[in-house]
Amino acid sequence: MNEKTKTGLEILEAALLLGILGDALLRVTPWGLNVFLWIGTLVAAMIMLTSRRRSELLSVQTVALHVALILFAAMFVWRDSIELKLANSLAILTILSLLTLPALKIKANIAGVFHYGLAGFWSALNAAFAPFYLVFEDIKWKTLPQKGWTKHLIAVLRGLAIAAPILLVFGALFMAADAVFQGIIEQTFRINPEILFTHVFLIGLFSWIVAGYLRGSLIHAFAPENMPEVKAQTLSITESKEDESKENEAKVKEETKTWDWRNFDNSVMPKSFTLGAIEISIVLGLINLLFLGFVIVQIPYLFGGMDLVQNTPDFKLADYARRGFGELVTVAALVLPILLVSHWLLRRDKPVNEKIYRVLAGIQIVLLFVIMISATQRLLLLTGNLGYGLTTVRLYPMAFMIWLAVVFVWFALTVLRGVREQFAWGALWSAVFVIGTLHVFNPDDFIVRTNVRLMQEGRVFDSFYASELSDDAVPALLENLPTMSFEQQCTVKHKISHRFNEAETENDFRTWNWSRFVARREMTQYVESLNTANCPSHTRKNYNDDF
Repeated sequence: MNEKTKTGLEILEAALLLGILGDALLRVTPWGLNVFLWIGTLVAAMIMLTSRRRSELLSVQTVALHVALILFAAMFVWRDSIELKLANSLAILTILSLLTLPALKIKANIAGVFHYGLAGFWSALNAAFAPFYLVFEDIKWKTLPQKGWTKHLIAVLRGLAIAAPILLVFGALFMAADAVFQGIIEQTFRINPEILFTHVFLIGLFSWIVAGYLRGSLIHAFAPENMPEVKAQTLSITESKEDESKENEAKVKEETKTWDWRNFDNSVMPKSFTLGAIEISIVLGLINLLFLGFVIVQIPYLFGGMDLVQNTPDFKLADYARRGFGELVTVAALVLPILLVSHWLLRRDKPVNEKIYRVLAGIQIVLLFVIMISATQRLLLLTGNLGYGLTTVRLYPMAFMIWLAVVFVWFALTVLRGVREQFAWGALWSAVFVIGTLHVFNPDDFIVRTNVRLMQEGRVFDSFYASELSDDAVPALLENLPTMSFEQQCTVKHKISHRFNEAETENDFRTWNWSRFVARREMTQYVESLNTANCPSHTRKNYNDDF
């Protein structure tokens, strides 16, 4: 029995265990402690298998990613906000994909954005199809020891696999044909067919995905093991020096180009698909002129604030802020891939190409920061003392733009200084920091407290929207209930009472979450003040409650 067979068998064992555990834990919602327990078990299995079979893949970077994986799983136990849960899920999937890079002989800390995308594709591909390779190619079943009970194990399993669906079909037909037989079977096995199907389906689904993912992380399918590791992902132009001799430049030009996706650059592309000094000057130069023209011409529109709104007929604050903020955030998000792709397409034959790019990209980043400041100013007007308050739709794009600002600073410190290989790794950890900060910040609680403060200053308070936020916001709602009008109080009381009734019926430890625990504790303390007997019917909304 060779090493690949041993690895494959251990992967199958871990996948089956995680499949059973996934069915037991993740079948109930809302997710909380169950996600932490399952991801923690997955991380333990990954570390154990890697240390046993591919210890060379363990490094400081992979350990850091494992720690981040556990931290994001723990976030499910902390906050209840659906937006934060989505961010955590995306972060977990991203980190899981990056953990497959070492098996591809790519170091995550010097990999490029292309390699990060490749890791996501590789992970999805393995999760979908790799179990076929694992069972029919990697594991040499004939080499397994044929002693004792294992001698006939394969034959027994094969017979059971063939007989099971036949028995299920005939059994279902007999049960449908005779009520007495159906009663005997149901009393004997006490199994609900629908529940049985969901258990089998979820165990199979989780086991399949985990087996494929672990296979892609530990067993390299396509490339030989002696291929060189990935080099720092920099364009050759960034490695060239001012005093490089013409002889070396000629040698680079004459060098035979070979495809190597591990050290992926533009050297294998035809010259017509790359950018020289003229092309990069035109592309980035025209974009910069457009940005500059927008900033100059629209200065009153960008920075006019309330004076512009008040002095312009038929011009509402909401139109002013909403129309600008979303578009400007989109502009900021589009600039990053443009700069990265244009830098990757730079020709490496002349250092002047890099110089021109650095100047034009630097100007573009400066102009972009002016536009981002304008977007921030619009949001502050929309959510400030004279605005309409905070919502998740306004807060999270702002957090995204703050992350973009950090990424652009990091871009200037890495790509524009000739160390592009450090960009993706730093951008990843900046995203980890921003998401973690949002959890500490507690957005739903902040939204309620901000909007209550604005209400006390004379602005309209949307009590229905506030009561629809997650359990993260419940303590703030209960604390500020006396400051609301009678109808606002009724709206909040109806929703919180309905939520409290639901919480009383949910006692599954798998869904335990700190915010939901605190909200339930607070609702228990305020239960006497949640009487809605005197509340008008229109404040009930559509909660379908019976209190």
